Amino acid sequence: MALSPAAERIREQTERELIELLHRAGEHLPAPERDHFGSYFDRFAPAKVVLLGESTHGTSQFYRARAAITRQLIERHGFNIVAVEADWPDAATLDRLARQLPPGSPGERPFERFPTWMWRNVEVSAFIDFLRIHNDARPMAQRVEFRGLDVYSLSGSIAAVIDYLERVDPERARAARERYSCLTPWQSDPALYGRAVHSGRDTCEDEVVAQLRELLESRLTYAGHDGEAFFNAAQNARIVRAAEQYYRIMYRGSTESWNLRDRHMFDTLQYLMQRRGPQAKAVVWAHNSHIGNAAATSMGWAGEFNIGELTRNAYGDEAVMIGFGTDRGTVAAASDWGGRMQIKSVRPARDDSYEYLFRRTGLARSLTDWRPPGRSGLREALAGPRLERAIGVVYRPETELLSHYFQAVLPDQFDAFVWFEETQAVTPLAAEPAKGAAETYPFGF
Repeated sequence: MALSPAAERIREQTERELIELLHRAGEHLPAPERDHFGSYFDRFAPAKVVLLGESTHGTSQFYRARAAITRQLIERHGFNIVAVEADWPDAATLDRLARQLPPGSPGERPFERFPTWMWRNVEVSAFIDFLRIHNDARPMAQRVEFRGLDVYSLSGSIAAVIDYLERVDPERARAARERYSCLTPWQSDPALYGRAVHSGRDTCEDEVVAQLRELLESRLTYAGHDGEAFFNAAQNARIVRAAEQYYRIMYRGSTESWNLRDRHMFDTLQYLMQRRGPQAKAVVWAHNSHIGNAAATSMGWAGEFNIGELTRNAYGDEAVMIGFGTDRGTVAAASDWGGRMQIKSVRPARDDSYEYLFRRTGLARSLTDWRPPGRSGLREALAGPRLERAIGVVYRPETELLSHYFQAVLPDQFDAFVWFEETQAVTPLAAEPAKGAAETYPFGF
C-alpha cells in the first residue's frame, strides 16, 4: 500500500539521516593493495578469532581484502591459523605448500571439483605464496596453517584415511577399506546416498563411526610417530562421519543439513584451536551467511545457526565478525549448481536493502565499526530489519529478490562491515598447470 505524501516525506527524511550517520561513521579505506590497508584492522587484533566474510563467492576485492587483513594479523599480531570455507583434503595440499611439509599423494591437485574458481584463483595463489615466504624462516611450531573447514570431501577423506593407514598399519587399512566400502557406490555423487537412505536403504552410520572410534583409540601409538599425519587422518575420519550424516539427512530439509554443516565447521575450528594451544589465534574466511551471527537474520529466526553464532557463544568478545558487501560490478558464478562458470554482471542493490544505504553514502570503500560506545545511535537506526544480499557460487539476477536476498539486522549480525561500491570477478587459474610450473605447484601458475 502506497504511503501518504506526509508519510513519504517522513520516510525520506529518516533515510537521509540514516545515510548521513553511515557516511560519518564510515572510514574511507585505501585499495587492498596499499600497504596501509591492513592497519585499519589492527583494532581487531585482541580477538582470538577474527571471522572475515564475503557477500559473494566470486569477487576479487573480497579475497584481496581478506588476504591483506590476514597478512596484517599474522605479521603484526601473531595469528597462526587461517581456516577457510573449503574441503579439508584440498586445503591440506595448500597447507603443505605453505608450511613446506612433505608432499601428499603424487599428482595431487586441489579444488578440481565444482566450484573450482572459488579457491583455484589468482588471488588465493598470491596469498599462499605469502604464507610460504612468511613461514620459510620460522620453526615448524611457529608456522601459519591453512586449513579447510567444510564437509563435502567424502571421497577424498576416505582415500586420505586409507592412505594413512596403509603407511602406518596395513592390517587396519584393510579393515578401513572394508568399512568404507559401504559408501563406495555413492562416492562420485554422495547426494544419491541420501536418496537411497530416504528410500529405505540401510545406512552406513555404524561403519563410519566404528572407523573413527578405532582410529582415535590408537592415537597414542599413531601420533607418537607423526603427530601431524595422525591429526590429518583423524580429521578426515571425522569428515567421513559428518559427510555420511549430512548426505543422509539432506532430504529431510535444509535447516537440519545446514546446521550439521556449520556445526562441523565450528568443531573443526575448535580442534585447530585446541591443537595449537593457548597461543592459538585464527582468521576464518567464509561467506557472510556463515560468519555473521545467524541469530540476527531470517536464517536464525527459522531455526538455523552458523559458525558466527557458535563462535560468539564460545568466545564472546574474543570473537570478531566482519561482513563484506558490494553494490554492483561483476562476479564469477554459475547459473546452476555444477554448471559452467560465467562472469556475470551484479545488479545494483535494491532500494530496500542495506547495500543501497551504503551506496548512498558516496564512499567507494569503507570500514564501519559499530562497536565504539558513540555508535549506539547508528546501531539503533540500522536495526531494521532490512534486506541483505547473498550471492554464492550460483547467481541468478533474474530472480534476485527470491534467491539472493534475506532479512537481517546488520549491526547485530556483524561487529563491523567492509564496503566496496563496485567490484570485479576473481581471476580463475587455468584448468591445467603450465609446463615447467613445479616451483608453484599445486597451482601451476
